[in-house]
Amino acid sequence: MKKNKSKDIKQEKKTKEEDNGIAIGMCLGICLGSAIGVATDNIALWIPIGLCLGLALGTAFSEKNDKKGKK
Repeated sequence: MKKNKSKDIKQEKKTKEEDNGIAIGMCLGICLGSAIGVATDNIALWIPIGLCLGLALGTAFSEKNDKKGKK
């Protein structure tokens, strides 16, 4: 019984880490998109672009971490 609980806890931590990667990527993308948007005076264009790029990078990093965990 104790081994099953420890496996569940490890799996739960792994799931939380994957979610954090996507969220961090989105936040960084919005920040960078806002900064570029302010600099170019076109914030309405750059916030969604930054969000999309951040989401893509966050997903890529979470998949990379997922593959490391399977080895």
